[in-house]
Amino acid sequence: MKVTAERDRCIGAGLCTLHAPAVFDQEDDGMVVVLDESPTGAAADDARKVAEHLCPGKAVLVTED
Repeated sequence: MKVTAERDRCIGAGLCTLHAPAVFDQEDDGMVVVLDESPTGAAADDARKVAEHLCPGKAVLVTED
């Protein structure tokens, strides 16, 4: 799996960091930063949940290898 984020779509809601803190963080301006592009286990599940259901800007993308 690979996690990426489109900063131009990010609205700074912070749901990614709240629900998957091992994978995401936020810059000082509130925009998403990917900490782990290839998470495993529970962190991977959390990243999928953020991408599929939680990110209001649809800025988080998860692709499967």
